[in-house]
Amino acid sequence: MLKMILDASGSLTLTNDGNAILREVDVSHPAAKSIIELSRTQDEEVGDGTTTVAVLAGELLSVAEPFIKANMHPTVVVRAYFAALDEAVRFAEQAAVVLDADDTENLEAIVASCIGTKYMHRHSDLLVRIALAAVKTVRDTVDGRVLIDTKTYVKVEKLPGGEMEDSRVLDGVMLAKDVTAANMRRRIVKPRVLLVDCPLEYRKAESATNVELTKEADFRALLAAEEEYVTRIVGDLLAHKPDLLITEKGVSDLALHLLAKANVSVIRRVRKTDNNRVARAVGATIVSRTSEIVESDVGTGAGLFEVTKVGDDYFTFITGCENPRACTVLLRGGSKDVLNEVERNLQDALCVARNILLHPKMVPGGGAIEMAVAAHLTAKSKTLTDVSAAPYRAVASALEVVPRTLAENCGAKVIRVLTALRAKHSGGGGEEAPFFGIDGRSGEVVDMRTLGVWEPLIVKTQTMKTAVEAAAMLLRIDDIVSGLSKPKGSGGEGGGGGFEEE
Repeated sequence: MLKMILDASGSLTLTNDGNAILREVDVSHPAAKSIIELSRTQDEEVGDGTTTVAVLAGELLSVAEPFIKANMHPTVVVRAYFAALDEAVRFAEQAAVVLDADDTENLEAIVASCIGTKYMHRHSDLLVRIALAAVKTVRDTVDGRVLIDTKTYVKVEKLPGGEMEDSRVLDGVMLAKDVTAANMRRRIVKPRVLLVDCPLEYRKAESATNVELTKEADFRALLAAEEEYVTRIVGDLLAHKPDLLITEKGVSDLALHLLAKANVSVIRRVRKTDNNRVARAVGATIVSRTSEIVESDVGTGAGLFEVTKVGDDYFTFITGCENPRACTVLLRGGSKDVLNEVERNLQDALCVARNILLHPKMVPGGGAIEMAVAAHLTAKSKTLTDVSAAPYRAVASALEVVPRTLAENCGAKVIRVLTALRAKHSGGGGEEAPFFGIDGRSGEVVDMRTLGVWEPLIVKTQTMKTAVEAAAMLLRIDDIVSGLSKPKGSGGEGGGGGFEEE
């Protein structure tokens, strides 16, 4: 189900993404703020499981309440929680299945299963192809290590209009810019691209400067010096015969005239991040001084430079790159609200694809791995003889919140389904037991291998670690000291300096 969020500015957000929802919620309770922070941390770390981590942390706190009321010391509960966490992570790693990162068909199936509950599940095939193509484009190897930086080198551009099927991954970069002068070329095949981050105009003083001139000749000399400087830096650029010049700063009218006269197209005031993506895509180097440009700084990897009008705006496309290590994902759709939700779903798909390629280990989804870990922890707790056995077993009970929530969301009879699933994992399923989970559409207990629902191991282990650590931190709190001032007139006798202790 989707949530409709109305923020303070009056804008609407339609989503079922846990991080997007919690980010918009305004809470004042410090414990609730800590839970919200969990979702943001999970999103930054692995990009998935944002809802699960908040639900699991809340359940861990809920099952700890009876122990606190029974005067069991929080340190004992926390110690049992961490012991259960270590055992849960160890069991999950043993149950994981190693995946061949070059098997495209399996990769697509796994990414599709991770976005099957999202708003865009009808177009999951399209999103999966886009996500895998983008991740493989930006994959790079540095000093023997595989690096995939989707946040920096994958830019998502949303253009309202068209159909969802028109969305695609560009083998290059798209900029929301037009050429600076109308008489410049808007289409160049195999352009020589030069990137600079210095202004192509007369250098201005860093502070306010006044120049007093007493003679007309002095004014002409000042203008001549400015013209000579601009002519010199343009000459440095033209010496390397560029077809396209992109700068992060401004360009003077004189420089534009000289560059247009030399048939060079210019795009100015480009963001630093966009310039970095263009540099990776075309194989260029961003230069800071025009006098230091060498031939190797010029990018020749682009196949086509073209400025196209989409709707009322002009967009620059640099495509057909030979080895694009950066890309732009172009999303089309009916409205901005739809496109915003598509982007959130795509970001989840990108993170899942990145996690699979970096850590190719998978575990069964549909609550199967949580129930398998819960069954293992329950059996393990029977071997413990001290007081920590009860909170140790409570962690197993808390993990069952994931399949229970799945059963609730698909309208199944929760108690009956959970009982059947618990029976499978308690020995009724044999060696195949860890693979049984809940079908998110029908609510039935099925083999996740048959259904093709898998999740990255790193997402599950990170979810358990984050939830247990957050719950342990909150359980260790025995008092709240507030630094907020009391409202005037509400304080007790004696004042006390304006601070209160709760």
